[in-house]
Parts: sequence; C-alpha cells; structure tokens
Amino acid sequence: MAAAGLPDVDIFSQIKTRSIEKTLLPLIKQISSLVATRGEAAAGGAAVQRVGAAVCCAVERFVAVGETIADDNPDVRHSMVLACKEARAAGRAIERVCAGAEGAGAGMVSAARALLASVTRVLLLADMVVVRQLLLAKDKVARSLDRLESVSNFAEFVRAFTEFGGGMVELARLTAERRADLRDERRRAQVAAARNVLERSTLMLLTSSKTCMRHPGSASARENRDTVFCQMRRAMDLIHYVVRDGLPGHEETSHEAAQWEAGTALGALRGLSTQVRAARARGGADAARRRALAATLRALVERTHDFTDSAYTSHEHRQRILALAERIAYELERLVAVAVSLEEQNGNSSGAALESACTGATSAASELERALVVAARDQAKDLAHLAEEARKLASDLAHIGNRQRKIASSCGERESERLHSIASLLHEQLDHIIEVCKLLRHIALSETLQVSAKFAEINLRIYGPQVVTAARTLAAHPSSAAARENLDVFVDMWAWLLADAARLAKELLDLTDERPDKQQYSSLPRPGKHGTTSKPLKAVRLDSDEQAKIAKSGLEMKMMSSEMDAETEKWQGADENNDIVKRAKNMSSMAFAMYQFTKGEGRLNTTQDLFTQAEYFAEEANRLYKIVRQFSYQVPAGTIKKELLEHLDKVPTYVQQLQFTVKEPTVGRAATFSKVDNVIQETKHLMNVISKVVTTCFDCANKVPLAWETSVGVIKRHQSVAPGLILLDKAINKSSTNTGGDSYKLDFTGLSAAGAGRGSSRDEEAAGGASGDAKPGGSSSDTAM
Repeated sequence: MAAAGLPDVDIFSQIKTRSIEKTLLPLIKQISSLVATRGEAAAGGAAVQRVGAAVCCAVERFVAVGETIADDNPDVRHSMVLACKEARAAGRAIERVCAGAEGAGAGMVSAARALLASVTRVLLLADMVVVRQLLLAKDKVARSLDRLESVSNFAEFVRAFTEFGGGMVELARLTAERRADLRDERRRAQVAAARNVLERSTLMLLTSSKTCMRHPGSASARENRDTVFCQMRRAMDLIHYVVRDGLPGHEETSHEAAQWEAGTALGALRGLSTQVRAARARGGADAARRRALAATLRALVERTHDFTDSAYTSHEHRQRILALAERIAYELERLVAVAVSLEEQNGNSSGAALESACTGATSAASELERALVVAARDQAKDLAHLAEEARKLASDLAHIGNRQRKIASSCGERESERLHSIASLLHEQLDHIIEVCKLLRHIALSETLQVSAKFAEINLRIYGPQVVTAARTLAAHPSSAAARENLDVFVDMWAWLLADAARLAKELLDLTDERPDKQQYSSLPRPGKHGTTSKPLKAVRLDSDEQAKIAKSGLEMKMMSSEMDAETEKWQGADENNDIVKRAKNMSSMAFAMYQFTKGEGRLNTTQDLFTQAEYFAEEANRLYKIVRQFSYQVPAGTIKKELLEHLDKVPTYVQQLQFTVKEPTVGRAATFSKVDNVIQETKHLMNVISKVVTTCFDCANKVPLAWETSVGVIKRHQSVAPGLILLDKAINKSSTNTGGDSYKLDFTGLSAAGAGRGSSRDEEAAGGASGDAKPGGSSSDTAM
C-alpha cells in the first residue's frame, strides 16, 4: 500500500484498524514525495525545506499526544515514551535532511524508515490502550454474570442485574466502536455476531433467572438459565479472541482457530485451483507445494462430507459430489506424478502432460463447485417453509401451557403427551434447518455471510431445544407467571433465529443465482399511507456514528425496561388488582417498543410512530403520578413518605419535558434524527424516575399495612386493551401535523441482524400504549401538576 518511492517497510501487516491506517496514509504521502525529490533536498530547495519543517512540526504534536497517553496509562508508559523519543528524533532527522544539512540519499531513506516505524509503534501502543479498555469492560460484564449466577434471593438479583445492565451498555458502546474500526471483514462480522448474541440473550437471562429463583427445584428451569449464561460467555470469549488479535505479538492458538475459523468447501476448492494455477505457471511443483496440494485435498474431501453425509441431500446430488471428488483426487494424483517426473528430468520434459493435468484438475474443481452450490440451493429453497412450520410448532407449545393452566388434571396428561409429540417434531425440524445452515456456510461467497451462517447454526443448535425445555417448565408449573413469560421470551428468540436463517438463505440464493445483478435498496417504507397525503416516506440511512448513538440509547432504554419489570415482579400478591403495577408494566411495555424501534424492529415503523408512542408514554406517566399521589395520602408521615414524595415531585417536570420535545416541529433529516435521540433520552429520564417511584411504593407497602383495593384504583379484569390498540392505529395513520415536521423510516442497517421474525409478545401491549382511556396530545389540564 505504500506509494512509489517509499522505503520498503511492511508496516501495514501489523495494523488491524482503519483509524491507524487513515492516520498513517497522509504521513506516507508526505514522506513518499520527499523520497522522490531527494535530489532537490540535497540542494536545500525552499519548498522541500518547508515540507520537512511541516513534517517535523506534525510529529512534535503527534508525540505530545502520545506522551499524554503514556502519563495516563502506566502499563504502556515505558514503551510509549521510548517510541515517542524515536519518533521525535526521526522527525528532526527528516527536517535536517530537507534543509540539506545531511546527505539526501541514504539519509532521507533511513530517516523515513525510522519515522514510519516509530510513528506506527506509537499508534499501535495507543490502540493497545483502547483494546485493554474494551477487555476491562468485558471482564466487568463477566464478573457481573458470575454474580448473577450465584444470587440466592430476588432483591440481590435486582441489584446484580442493574450492575450487569450498566456494564452491558458500556461494552455495547466499545464493541460498536471497535467493530466499525476493524479492517478485516471476518473480524467485523464476528464482533457483530457476538454483540447480537449478547443483546438478544439479555432478556432471556432475566426471565430464565426469575423462573429459576421462583422454582429452585426445577431442573428444566435451571437448564434454561445455564444455557443462556453459557452462550453469553461464549459470545464474550469471541469478543476477547477478536480484540486480542489486535495486540502486537499475539498469536492465535490452534484451539482458538479451530473454534472460530472453520473453513468452507468453496474456500478449499478455490485454494486448490489457485495452487494448481501456480503449479502451471512455475512449470511444476516442488515437494513442499505437493504436500500443500495433498493437505488442501484432504480438507476439501472432509468438508464435502457435510453434503454427502446429510440425510436431506438427494441421492443424485450425493452421487455426483462423490464422483467429482474422486475425479479431483485422480487429476491431482496425475499432476503430482507429472511434477515428480519433471523434477527428476530437471524440467527437460515436454510441458504438455503438465498442462493436461492442470486443465483436468481445474475443470473438475469448477464442476464440483457448481454441484455443491446446486445441492445447497436445493435444500435452501425449502427453508422458508421449514421455518414457518417450526414457528407454528413453537406457538403450539406456548398454547399448551395456556391450556394446561385452565383444564383438569385428567386432560393434563393428554396435553403432556401432545407436548412430547410437538417436541419431537420440533427437534426434527431443527435438525433439518441446522443442516441447511451448515451447507449455506460452505457456499457463502463473502466472509460476512460465512460468519452469519455459522452463528445461525450455532444459535439454533443451542437455543432451539431450550424452547421445549421452557415449555416443560411451564407444564410442570402451569400457574407460574414467571414460567409463562420465560416461555414467551424463548419462543420470541426462536422466531428471531428462524427469521435470521430464512434471510440468510434468501441472500445466498440471490447471490448464487446467475441472473444479472439487481439494484439493492437498503431501506424502503412499508405499505400504507402516513399523514394526509400519499407521498411515500423518505428512507433515511443512518451513518455509523448515528447508529452507535441510537443503539446506545436504545439499549439503556431496554435495561430500564427490564429493571421496571423486575421491580413490578416484587408485587406478587397485588399485581392482579393493583393499578400502580398495571400502569408501570404498561409503561415498561411501551419503553420496550421504543427500544425495538432503535433496532428497526417491532410495531413502530417510522419516526412519527415513535413520537406518537412517546405521547402515550407521557400520558401514562401522568396517570401513574395521580394514582401514586392519591396513594401517598394513605402513607403515614415519616422518612419513607418523604422519599416517595421527593421522587414523585420530579415526575411532572419530566412529563412536560417529554411532551415539549415530542411537539417540537422539525424539518429535514438531521433535525429529525436529533429529535428522535432527544425523545429517547427524555423517555429514559422519565422511566428512571418512575422506576424509583415504583420501588419506593413497594417499600411503603411492605412497611405500612395498606388495603390496596381501597387505597389504589383497581382495573377491572374484563377491561380490554383493544380500545388502546384502535386509538394507536388511528394516531399512526392520522395527519402528522400534531408534532410537526417530516416523518422518516430510519434504516438501521449495521445495528443488528434484520428483525424479520415476529417481535416480542410485548409489542402488542406496547402498541396499545396506555389502556383505552389514553389520548395522545391531551390538553394541558391533564398534565401532572
């Protein structure tokens, strides 16, 4: 990558990040021009002198930053100070050469070598500081996971989960920045896959842990929880592996490489073709290259076993693959024999035999590649149907849990048998889908798709059976709300995984189809009218900084939603007829829907939908404020009542701030993005104070005996949320003039895998906002004051 005239210094082999590369390129250009004009430097030209002085001045500023980093990080201080000293000396040497004080020939080249080497070393040491910060954040999350796994009561779990949530937010931010900075495509895809696992597993960690604490004797509940812990630790191990690969002097161990860097059949085939072409160009192959050919052939045969050993590969495809593999082995044997003959005759033999052997080997490799692609495509075409059937089976498992809670015990035995039957069918479907994902990885043309297919296979293999395990827990405890919620969350994860596999299959089918390329659109508005006109929504793609900012805010919102759920779970005896709990859960559901918007998932499709949901959120907070204010009159005077009122008095301020932010008119992409970020931030602040209010209410209820039915408004059980759903649908499809400005559908490409599957069961609750009495854009008389 060095420019012409630059000394032959292989510095880029050590560089893993784009930021270091971008920092070095201008310096390389400057030095390249100096090396190319070193004749003028010998004459002490004024222009060359100015360039030399500019380089020296830039190096001085650069070194000053490096020395600041050294002062703040004792672990790299010694190495950084030495590297800065060398860089400063090299910069001054460049200046002296340009001034004609030293010989411009060898002096310029040696000074350029020294400057590039020292500056690169400073940058790598600075990057090492960033890497260690990320590893420290990862270790903090790992410790909080260990603490979560060992908690014995719910109050301790809430505190541990809060600490875990804070660590996860920081880890998400650092890994997003590192992923965007990595040069290697495979490494970027691996970090994205690990982040996806951590993000999706967080909610399962919460529900499975709650279920395990509610039913400590349940082996199936413990299996659910332990599986989630194991998978999250595996994702953090991958982050550690990828990030540590950026440290100077780090060498991959064979175990790590085998765990994360499995090869593909197409990769082996193309490597084999490259080796054959090299043998043709060199007029033969020496002993080392013959051994390399044999090793590549063994790897190829081993990887084709995934096709031939699959029970779902047709007999015709299996026989063709086996025949072509034997043909490749024969052609390579012939090539090796010709190479040995040429080596014995010192290359005096005719090259016709070598040409024939090479042509036969490359032809057989091309035919085998086509056969593998056809076999994989044949199975991938059925994946959408398989995924739909598997999704229905998981839904049936969830319905069984509902029925077992309602029917008599004699019928429960029949339901248990049906559960076993559905579980067997689900395992069969799972095995088939995993086999398809395995074959798709072998024909993937890019490293990103290879990593996506590998992790789709891993996640399906690990989390797929856990849906059945969660259903067994609910079957054993049919009246458990925790087990019910846990099964719903695992079913949602199952739907996400199936959607990922179907999306992957569609992408690979499109890429391996030999039709002309079509123009790809990264973001399209969904059907339907939005506003008073039929003008389509503007599809806006966010850049990496905006994506990272929205993702961080969304993840913080999700953590607060989970904390709110944990708080309301404490109200075990009152949740059936407690208006505070109902309102708090409703707000938690709305916050979760807004979090899903930051991922491009869920019911909220456009920015206007988000703003409408934020209005509902503010109205619901206002109603909760009034209920808690009424409840506070029943609490005797004391410290705990004072604490409750301190938190409660903050609610009106945050409600008004959120309402003002939602009503602020905006025009243009940048202003709308800023408004989205502000709305999420204000919602997060309001959610935080509401969580404290609910916690303090619970403490009041524990310390002071209160009659909930008389002191708190009761929601009737027959009351439906359908009116709320209807109101929200009307609000989404009405004119957008209530908040002013443009409405956009944001493209969150790169934030996470596309959420093509059905979202959480909380989507429907969140869509309805508050109960049927919610009115967006309420008058000022409704504001909590």
